Amino acid sequence: MLEASLSGVLKFVLVVLLIYFGFKIIIRFFGPLILKYFMRKMGKKFEQQFGQQFGNQFGGAASKKSKSNPTNIGKEPKAKTNRDKKVGEYIDYEEID
Repeated sequence: MLEASLSGVLKFVLVVLLIYFGFKIIIRFFGPLILKYFMRKMGKKFEQQFGQQFGNQFGGAASKKSKSNPTNIGKEPKAKTNRDKKVGEYIDYEEID
């Protein structure tokens, strides 16, 4: 049976601490770069999906690639709804103390 010596335990603890603190330092320096990379990648993916979902009508990344985008300039607006309709009668009230 193997016995754990004090020097072996100390080496193990020091190696674990060295890996832990080394990882923390690396993440502190390279974490923002990695995050920017993934955010750009997800942003491009989102633009692609948005352009596909809404048929390139809002000017996503896919609409910039296609040059034949017809626009209707002389299109008449829909008939306006009458917003002055009276829904009910206004009743003024007073609070009683």
